[in-house]
Amino acid sequence: MSAEKKDYLLVDENGQGKPDKPWIFRTYAGHTNAKASNELYRKNLSKGQTGLSIAFDLPTQCGYSSDHEVSRPEIGKVGVPINSLEDFRILFDQIPIEEMNTSMTINGTSMWLLSLYVALAEERGVPLEKLNGTTQNDLIKEYLARGTYIYPPKDSMKIIVDMYEYCLHNIPKWNPSNICSYHLQEAGATPVQELSFALATAIAVLDAIKERNCFTADEFEQCVGRISFFVNAGIRFVEEMCKMRAFTEMWEEITRERYGVKNAKYRVFRYGVQVNSLGLTEEQPENNAWRILIEALGVTLSRNARCRALQLPAWNEALSLPRPWDQQWSLRLQQVLAYETDLLEYPDIFEGSKVIESKVKALKEEAKLEIQKILDMGGALVAIENGYMKSQLVKSQTERLSKINSNELVIVGKNKWTDGIKSPLMTDSDGGIFKVDPKSAEQTLGVLAEAKTRRNAELAKKSLEDLKQAAKEGKNLMPYSIACAKALVTTGEWADALREVYGEYNPPTGVEGQKLFLSDDKVATVRGKVDAFTKAHGHRPKIVVGKPGLDGHSNGAEMIAVSAKHSGFDVIYSGIRLSPEEIVQSAVEENANVIGLSILSGSHKEIAKQLFDELAHYKANIPVVIGGIIPESDFEELKKMGIREIFTPKDYDLMSIMNKIIDIISTEPVLV
Repeated sequence: MSAEKKDYLLVDENGQGKPDKPWIFRTYAGHTNAKASNELYRKNLSKGQTGLSIAFDLPTQCGYSSDHEVSRPEIGKVGVPINSLEDFRILFDQIPIEEMNTSMTINGTSMWLLSLYVALAEERGVPLEKLNGTTQNDLIKEYLARGTYIYPPKDSMKIIVDMYEYCLHNIPKWNPSNICSYHLQEAGATPVQELSFALATAIAVLDAIKERNCFTADEFEQCVGRISFFVNAGIRFVEEMCKMRAFTEMWEEITRERYGVKNAKYRVFRYGVQVNSLGLTEEQPENNAWRILIEALGVTLSRNARCRALQLPAWNEALSLPRPWDQQWSLRLQQVLAYETDLLEYPDIFEGSKVIESKVKALKEEAKLEIQKILDMGGALVAIENGYMKSQLVKSQTERLSKINSNELVIVGKNKWTDGIKSPLMTDSDGGIFKVDPKSAEQTLGVLAEAKTRRNAELAKKSLEDLKQAAKEGKNLMPYSIACAKALVTTGEWADALREVYGEYNPPTGVEGQKLFLSDDKVATVRGKVDAFTKAHGHRPKIVVGKPGLDGHSNGAEMIAVSAKHSGFDVIYSGIRLSPEEIVQSAVEENANVIGLSILSGSHKEIAKQLFDELAHYKANIPVVIGGIIPESDFEELKKMGIREIFTPKDYDLMSIMNKIIDIISTEPVLV
């Protein structure tokens, strides 16, 4: 082999040299209860997974214990339920946490889950400096896209800074927060918005740390080095790869120029990825496997912008939670890419490409303008409070759906080439979907009850009082939270203690002023029916769009609210986390003609029953429709309860949805 050729290889044809190490292989996992999740983690690690990525259930994420009324429909549905240190003992049984790189997708209660991890380590005699991992802890994106916030922005930022201060001095290998643009793209963000909103969030965190003045100059540089990112990679993989190169270059510039970081290793853009779930389709779901592979290329092909950890969704995530086999398939895809191809043997294969350089330059220029706009209005926290960032995401999502509805944006199997053979992947006895056994919640509730009975009640009470007093005095809350963890305080008790001090927060919905970019015959048909209804009844049709339970993924509800307004409906949409009682009460008080529920957490049957119980209580005859990730096997039961129409991800045609809704209320006038 010539010397010239060797210059372009990390390893030659005789195996000389050293290829790059592969990224960390993860699967995002957790379900049912701590025992079942522990078994799943140990099996995945035995199959070659090299890190843990923990999914927590919605009550844990939103700061409720499993025995709270609002928690019951959600226990173990989208992740593992964690109430106290006892659950962590079970969850990490036979797993050496000192050897793990553990990622926790947790935000509003991130301090609490990290405190439980610290308490477990100290109980096992594991030195804290050996703990390695990340708490997501990005509350700004929660206000924008995912909805598991609890406290107001400034108080949430104070908690984040507390964790940075504690971790740098006690758990130096831990990333206290992870700037997570993944959910921004899931909420409709463009590459420029993902770049700018994520970097504006990182600036907000670092500015808050600087304001605390809790580090020396050297320590602050180390703190900058602990900031990591979690990004999304969509189907336009060339653009996505350019986005990642722009991220690395812009982070280098921000850390060097804005914060004066001298040590180059602390200016490195460190990121993990889950590739896009937004584009996965319920229709022809087998196509999702190829989408996932293509999206993975965007964050692995470019060596200079390659991810440090990668987790892939499963082919059936538009249908339900993935089963263990589905997760194994996604893991094997990563392993084939890393070990069977020659991807890791070359320097950056895009270096010097004029096309790539031009695209990266354009993305950086647009993102810098957007960041400056946010900074000029006072920074990311202000842009949350005034609704700017949220409204921009809703606008982008609206534009995206408008393009899908008009066929300007082609989605194979959804709006083009829709005829196909039924997927054999769906012919298993379980229909290709995963369902949590409702009886499994009893184990979680049993562990919780036993922990409450066994603990020292006075010590638990004192620990909570100390936590509240520390919050009132503005002290660092980590030591007090760890004391609560050791006293077997529960998730809900910890969160409620801080609710008493900080209160709860309800951000703007971002729906006001948005509009669809549709004006075809379907729109005219629906508007004609709306006009006819208005003439017949003396008022426009009115819909209450309800987002019940703890599921904070509000994209669907927001798009229905925008579509209903576009069609001529009066719309009542108050945001997320409403109880069935609040939704029905609003519908009765507003004389609504229809209630539309949006549920993606798998709790549709339980919540639907609660809602119909409330309608019976009010003696209200209001039609109810429902949308979300709902298996066909549940349709019959939902319709027997009284659900008039069911919409799932395959129902992308917004005007067809509105047409069905106006037909329902036109043929059956409401009597309240």
